[in-house]
Parts: sequence; C-alpha cells; structure tokens
Amino acid sequence: MSAAAGLEPATVKHPTAMAPLIRMLDELREMTRSAGRDDLDARLTMVRARIGDSRVRLVVVGEPKNGMSTLVNGLVGAPVSATDAELSAPVIVEYGTAPTATVVKAVGPGRNERQPVDPAHMRSALTVQGVVRAERTEPSALLADGIVLMDAPGNGDERVKWSMIAAADAVLYVTEAAAELSAAQLDYLQRVQQFCPTVVCVLNKIDLYPHWTHVQQRDRELLDAAGLGFAVAPVSARLHREAGDIRRDMESGVPQLIDHLRDQVVARADVVAREAALRDIQLTADNLAVTLYTEAESLRDPRRRAEITQQLTIAREEADQLRQRTANWQIALADGAGELMADIEHDLRHRLRRLARDAEAEIAQTDPARNWKEFGADLDSRICEAIEENFVMAHYRSVELCEQVASKFPAGNRPPPLPDLRLSDPGEVLEHVAPLEELDSANPGVTQQVLSGLRGSYGGVLMVGLATSLLGMSLVNWYSAGAGVLLGVNAIWDDRKNRKLRRRAEAKVAVARLMDDVIFQVGKESRNRLRAMQRSLRDHFTEIAGQALRTVDEALRVAEDAYGKYGDRREDRLAELNSQLVKLRAVRDRATDMAA
Repeated sequence: MSAAAGLEPATVKHPTAMAPLIRMLDELREMTRSAGRDDLDARLTMVRARIGDSRVRLVVVGEPKNGMSTLVNGLVGAPVSATDAELSAPVIVEYGTAPTATVVKAVGPGRNERQPVDPAHMRSALTVQGVVRAERTEPSALLADGIVLMDAPGNGDERVKWSMIAAADAVLYVTEAAAELSAAQLDYLQRVQQFCPTVVCVLNKIDLYPHWTHVQQRDRELLDAAGLGFAVAPVSARLHREAGDIRRDMESGVPQLIDHLRDQVVARADVVAREAALRDIQLTADNLAVTLYTEAESLRDPRRRAEITQQLTIAREEADQLRQRTANWQIALADGAGELMADIEHDLRHRLRRLARDAEAEIAQTDPARNWKEFGADLDSRICEAIEENFVMAHYRSVELCEQVASKFPAGNRPPPLPDLRLSDPGEVLEHVAPLEELDSANPGVTQQVLSGLRGSYGGVLMVGLATSLLGMSLVNWYSAGAGVLLGVNAIWDDRKNRKLRRRAEAKVAVARLMDDVIFQVGKESRNRLRAMQRSLRDHFTEIAGQALRTVDEALRVAEDAYGKYGDRREDRLAELNSQLVKLRAVRDRATDMAA
C-alpha cells in the first residue's frame, strides 16, 4: 500500500545495506524449497518482505481491553482505530498527505477486493462480513518518520496476528498497569522474541493505578529473569488523548514512548533489521543442515536400503489391509443402528405390555372405582421406571455399537464420546401423554339402587300375588310381599355385579389407550435420539476413515519417495546432499561474519 498523492515517508532502511541480505535469503530459500522444508521457506519469505520494505513495521499487540487501539490513536494523533467496538480485523496505518481509508474484503478463495470508504465510517465498514483488514493513511509526524503502524486486535485470528508479528521490525506489547506480568504473558513474550527480537512492553492505564511504579519495577525484574531485555514504557493513552497542555501530555508518557521509538527503532532501523535477518538466516541454516545431514547419514548406511525396501513393502500391505477393514464400517453402522432401533422398540413394547397385563390382573381382582386415582398414580410411576430402564438399555447398546464400529479401524482410534441417552426426568418425555381416563361408570347412587330394587320386587309381587289370588287371597299379601323383597334384593345384587364388570372393562380399555399413547410418544423420542446418535457416529467415523486413508496414503508416498532416494539413485542423492551442505555452510559462514 503506497502513501497518498505519491508522497513517500522517510526511508529508514537503505536498499544498499539490505542488498547482501536479500541475496543471501534468496539463495537460502532455494535450498529450503529443494529440501521440501516449506515451513522454513515461509519464514524466510516473511524475513525478505520485512527487510525489503524501506520503512519500519511496528505491530501493536496485547490482550483485549488493554487499550491497544487507544494507544495507536495516540501515537498517530488521529482516531484511526476503533476503541469502542469488538473488531477482529487488523488496521494498518501509514503516512499520507490526507486521511484515507480502504477496506479489504475476501471475495473468493485467494481473492481480495479493495473498497475505498469514508474514514469517518470505517468502523461500521469493518463490521461487514468477510473483511480481512483496513488500510489507512494519515499525515502524522511519526508516520512521516518512516513507520507503518499495525493494530492487531486482541479478538482477531491468532494466525493473522502471528504472521503480522513475524513480518514486523518491532512489537509493542500492551498490558495494563494493574498487575505484574503473568507466567502466561512471559511465555507469550518469549514466543514473540523468536519471531521479532525488538519488543517494547507498554504499561498502559497508569492514571488508573497509583502503584504502577511498583508494577513497572517488578516487570523489569521478571523480564530480566526470563532473559528478555525488553524496555518497559509506562503510558496512559487516555490521559494523552484528553491532555490540554504539555505538562499533562508529558505525564501521559506517550511523548516519551514516541521519542524512544524514534531513537531506538527508527534511528537504528538498518542495524535492527540486519541483526534480526542474520539471526533468522543462522537459525534457518542450522535447521536445514540438520535435515540434510540426517538424510546424508542415512544414505551412507548400507543397511538403510534394505530397511527402506522393507518399510515400503510393509506400508503397501498396511494400506491394503486398512482399505479392506474400513470399507465396510458404514455397513456395520447402518445394520447395527437398524437392529438397535428394532431391539429398543421391542423392549419398550414388551415392558409396557407386561405393565398392562399386571394392571389388568389387578383390575380383575378389585373394584377399580374405589382407588382409581391411586391406581393411576402407581401406574404412572411404573411406566416412568420402565421407560427409564429402556433408555438406559439404549445408551449401553449404543456404546457397544460404537465400539463395534471402532473395531473396524486401526488400534488407537478411540470411539467418540456419545451423548447420554439416559433420561434424567422421564416426565419430560411423557409431557404430551394424556393422563389415565376417568371411569364413567362410577358407583351408583341411592336412587339408582332403589329403582333397581323396585323393578325386581315388582315382578316378584306380581307373580306370587297372581298365584295366591287363585286361593282367594288378595294380590298383595304376606307371600307376595316376601317374594318381592327377595327378588328386589337379588336385582340390586345383580346390578352391582354388572356395574363392577362394566367398570373393569372400562378400566382395561383406559389402560390400553394409555399404553398406546405412551408407546407413540416415547417411541418417537427414542427413535429421534438413536438417529442423532447414529448421525454423530457417522460423522465421527467418516472423518476418522478419511484421515486414516490420508495417513496411510501419505505413509505409502513417503515410503515410495524414500525408496527412490535410497534405492535406485542413492549415490546421486548423496552427491546432491553433499553439494547442498557445502553451499549451506558457505551461507552460514557469511551470515556469521556479517553478524560479527
């Protein structure tokens, strides 16, 4: 990104001083690519981009809410970074004659699109989905000195943050003055030093914590003990922003930090860039030398060719066996899940059918109208217990199925943790089940019993009265009255018996309906949970199968490549490695001489 209106900032890293380092880096990058060390090549690419830039790249990092964006605004002297929004895209600020803003958005794989925006509305533009970074220009005195300021927000992608640190000439690590550096922060700073040796620890918000001097002293002791000779700069970005005079501005510590950056970073840009680049070249050369030397020693061993040939044969056999074992895991999962669902549904129906039979036997022995509510509560309790046991069985059978499918893969692929199918509260599953129906044929009232007795006694009085009237007796006499009483009592007894039978039949029907409703609701919940378990296993083992096949294919490829190196063309490869080691030693010696 170039400065606005064609005006460039001051050149602080001179191309003539960096040219020998660039040639050395290009030569070393060619060797890392030929050796297959893509990780080393990526690091050298970042180093080359860093020393190829004539400006100083200054990255501001830290944990969220430590005031990084406020500090960036204070260093630039303009609101270039949002301080009251949760942004995850970095902001890059360089010198320009007028304030401008550009948002870079990802529009496809490896494709970005630049969109100019109003600097006053850049904050809202950064919240749009797909924003990669924001680029700004400001007519700032610090930026005119040759500094490019990069704000890496604490909530951003860690990979982006570390790539910015690796490409930086200096790092400002911002922390609060509330407490001394923790062990995790010291570890983080040690990792930062491996990528960028020039680091300044900024102790922010000193206006809020009166004991900041003690924290500063303690941080220096901790950094020295960890072998990190970083400077600790106390500042208050908020006080600098609100300062109305020079005295309060000096109390904020930001002017002193800017002077330190100009004296120790900008003024020494060539030296700092050169030392960091030489350090990276030496470390990369040492790592690459170990790789090349190890391969050369293996080639010189005559037993190595036989070992490589045997490894190739074993790798091919393992690849064939793994493909055969993993080919039928999907069939095993589908068959096992189908059998599991059928068994669980059969177990549920069996348990509820047994409960229904026990309930019918209990109904046949008693009058259901007497304790119908207590009977319903007891039946609900037994249904909950049966359902809970059914889901426990489903859980353990699911674990067994998972282990059976896992056995189709090589050892070491443990089954995934399954969701617990057991019920913590069976009442939740039975929430939509209607309660046991009330009995319509309850105990008859006194009026109904009297009417039943009158109907029976009427027939007795009439029959016996007609028979005795032939003997000259009246229709209603002692004999007909006694017969009416007997038949009336019998009618009442028969009516009670018939009503009890009807109540028993009605109670059995109510229990059967309740069981059908329970089977419908619980069966649906059980199938849903088992299907979710099946999908979980399918997704997990699909990933495992793909990873296993990729691993064995990679092992087979490596074995075939090694056979090509150590078998047919061993002497050629050994000569090539020796030549590479000689070149690498020459590069390493030149870097050592320049560093001295």
